[in-house]
Amino acid sequence: MNDVMKIFFSFIALLFYTTIAMAQTPDTTVTTQKAYELMQSDTNIVILDVRRLEEFTSESGHLRNAILIPVEKLEERFKELEPYKNKTIIAVCRSGNRSGRAATFLNAQGYTVKNLLGGMLKWNEEQLPVVKEEE
Repeated sequence: MNDVMKIFFSFIALLFYTTIAMAQTPDTTVTTQKAYELMQSDTNIVILDVRRLEEFTSESGHLRNAILIPVEKLEERFKELEPYKNKTIIAVCRSGNRSGRAATFLNAQGYTVKNLLGGMLKWNEEQLPVVKEEE
C-alpha cells in the first residue's frame, strides 16, 4: 500500500472515530460508578453487552443480567430490545468504542441508551462486580 493510501485510510479512520466521539454527550454516556449505582437502585436499567461471545465469556467477565448482542449483529437484531424500549439501556463493550456506536445507532431508533465510558476495562480496573462463566 502506498503512502497516499495509508494517509487516506488514516484520515477516514480518524473522521469515523471523531464522529462517534462527537455523538457521545453527557446525556448519552455514563461513568462506571454511576452505572453501578443505577444497577443497584433502578429497575428500569437494562445492560446490553455488544462484545463477541468469546469476550463476554472471557476472564474479564460480564455485567449481571447483561443481554448479549454483538455490535456486528445489532442492526439485524435490535428489535429483540423492543420490550426494553421504555427503559434505559446501558451499552457495554471492552473499551467503550463499540458500545458508543451501538448507543448512537439505538438512540436513532428511539431507544434511550447510554454508553458505558471506558467499558469493561474501566469496570474491571475499578474492581466492580462481574459474572464469570463457570469453568
